[in-house]
Amino acid sequence: MASNHQTRPGIGELAKDTARGRIGVVMGEVGGRVQIRPIRGGTEWDAMPDNVVTPSAREELSARLAIRNANTRGGLRCAPSAGMRESCSSS
Repeated sequence: MASNHQTRPGIGELAKDTARGRIGVVMGEVGGRVQIRPIRGGTEWDAMPDNVVTPSAREELSARLAIRNANTRGGLRCAPSAGMRESCSSS
């Protein structure tokens, strides 16, 4: 029998906090809350696990493009990867 249960994104994966409408990278889970960091870096925020979902394909593409653009402006060249962890080096 198929399950409708959707698994939450894991550490290092993109996630959407539906309560805040924000997308970031899952950094961990502490005290029953998921810690998410903005895609461009910065201070993590805590989200309730029930509010953390995998972003839509469009949201994920937009987030990955924002990361790529930020890295290009910052002088980094990143190799594309399957996960959010990209291999970067200085230009």
